Amino acid sequence: MTGYGRTDEDWELLTRVGLEFLKERARLARLTSYTELNVSLESRTGLARFDFEQASERAALGHLLGLMVEEDYPTSGLMISALVQYLDANDAGPGFYILARQLGLLAPSTSKQAQWDFWWQQVKALHQRYQAPSRPTPA
Repeated sequence: MTGYGRTDEDWELLTRVGLEFLKERARLARLTSYTELNVSLESRTGLARFDFEQASERAALGHLLGLMVEEDYPTSGLMISALVQYLDANDAGPGFYILARQLGLLAPSTSKQAQWDFWWQQVKALHQRYQAPSRPTPA
């Protein structure tokens, strides 16, 4: 799995730590950005952050999001990468929809509105799945 200038061990660490971060965001019923994810990964792993000035580094972060989905999807049935919003957009990036098609979750020719609806359903389901358990109110 070595690629994009990172070792297999780096990818395993980034995947594990990235999943932890996204599940935290889901528990808070929040979304995140590529930038926030990138900063969090750097601070939590000590690895160099992805350089968004480089197309290959942007692709590498997309690859990481795919690895996170690959790891989490079998147990959740959801695309955890839905929580990462695309820059200057109100939904996920194009790679999210490509992966959804590869997983058979979206038809090859889906309208923009249907894509948005699918993304939003994923976000709501992720928030619900990872929601922090409610605490009983004292009597």
